[in-house]
Amino acid sequence: MKLFFSLALAGSLLATAPTATAQQTAESPYHTRFAVDGPIILGLGATSAFGLYRVQQKSGLSDAELANLKKEDVPSFDRFSAGWYSESAQTASDLLCYPTLVIAPGLLALNDKVRGRYGQVLGMYVEAMLASDALFTTSVGNIYRYRPYLYGTEGGSGRSGKIATNSFFAGHTAHTATATFFAAKVLHDFNPGYEGEGLVWGAAALVPASVAYFRIKAGKHFLSDNIVGYTVGATMGILVPQLHKNKGAGVSLAPLQGLNVNGYAYSGMMLTKQL
Repeated sequence: MKLFFSLALAGSLLATAPTATAQQTAESPYHTRFAVDGPIILGLGATSAFGLYRVQQKSGLSDAELANLKKEDVPSFDRFSAGWYSESAQTASDLLCYPTLVIAPGLLALNDKVRGRYGQVLGMYVEAMLASDALFTTSVGNIYRYRPYLYGTEGGSGRSGKIATNSFFAGHTAHTATATFFAAKVLHDFNPGYEGEGLVWGAAALVPASVAYFRIKAGKHFLSDNIVGYTVGATMGILVPQLHKNKGAGVSLAPLQGLNVNGYAYSGMMLTKQL
């Protein structure tokens, strides 16, 4: 049932994907260079690896430390989920997150314009995902924040494990948001104004929000952890393609004139850039 829910949400991208008529020779709205993007990808990968190394150096909580945890120590806006734990919710978050990381970029290949430049798009996707992952692993590798389930009595052997202090920030949510917002952004850049675009952006927003919900229900992350993860993921998913946009793509220049609040006339040129 959970897998069906995941596929249904991600599948809304497919249902509303634009039908393009351009062939593989369609011009790409992006500019990439191996000499520039290659080192960036390697650097992000190295940062992610070092963050994982830092996670391995962390230590879990002792029985005495666990006994001293109090819900009152959790900020008031996060306190409502302190002590929550659900294995089924954790499974649901996994079934929403991991397939989406493949489905979202995979759906882009169904669009003719994107398919003609799919190698370039996949390179940017790896870059966006590594950017989110570098921020995530650096965060959890250096910040000790106890997971919500530690404030209850459940969790089994996971209560004393290293990952019990990896609450900040929500990696599942961040990575899912990167994938869905990246897909929506790329579809927009290749097919601006296509029919059903609003539904695609809605699906891109809903899937990681659903992951965040289940991560909270599972006791893995607090609300604030998910808000940060969602923000980081959505930002990287949109920002990386935007930074690769061709110079002048979506840029317009128009004369501008009028009166200000003091009654003085002004004139000039208005520069706008489509995001």
